[in-house]
Amino acid sequence: MAVTSRTDAGVTVVTVDFPPVNAIPVRGWFDLADALLAAGRDESTHVVVLRAEGRGFNAGVDIKEIQRTAGYDALVGANRGCYAAFAAVYDCAVPVIAAVQGFCLGGGIGLIGNADIIIASDDATFALPEVDRGALGAATHLARLVPQHLMRTLYFTGRSVDAATLRRHGSVCEVVPRAELDAAALALAKEIAAKDTRVIRRAKEAINGIDPQPVHRSYRFEQGFTYELNLIGAADAARQSFLDG
Repeated sequence: MAVTSRTDAGVTVVTVDFPPVNAIPVRGWFDLADALLAAGRDESTHVVVLRAEGRGFNAGVDIKEIQRTAGYDALVGANRGCYAAFAAVYDCAVPVIAAVQGFCLGGGIGLIGNADIIIASDDATFALPEVDRGALGAATHLARLVPQHLMRTLYFTGRSVDAATLRRHGSVCEVVPRAELDAAALALAKEIAAKDTRVIRRAKEAINGIDPQPVHRSYRFEQGFTYELNLIGAADAARQSFLDG
């Protein structure tokens, strides 16, 4: 589930909690999108912190749900749900700070790649293992975290990188001990929240307006190849192989 809470400093905290590994089911992606957009519409919210409970920030889509659902409804739902959630981070009317701990995989890259600021724990790792799951997507968002050639290496191999590496590339703002992650994210959120929200909201809109990367369109383009892989049977075989271990 996605749980929303508020602080008295104008900060809304959206917490993802889908035990055991935060692999999000179809409905969960849409609920997360709704929570993020609702927070931005609330004029009392000046900043959103997106965080997660559990061992890791995000393990992507719930592959078990896709495999146990007859037909393609769950697959289409997962793709549309991811699109909605990633877009909601980007389109949220206020800055979104992602607080990342443990593993951040697949759909997690889509979420943080569209976030305005990323703070990570020192045990955080980031990977896009889509090619091993018979899917394509979120290269759009990975390209916002690392330079082009490293993005391609990570995409083709499914390798992971740690928070310190992303810090060196400038995409992670701060790396802190895991026990200090929430406090660090809230401290930065409060610093921004203390400013005139009318200015910050328009600053978010302005920055999105000059972004050279058309994130919504390019991610949707990627998803088209996932559907192609499903039509030829490659995706289903890859997903089942992953579940079979």
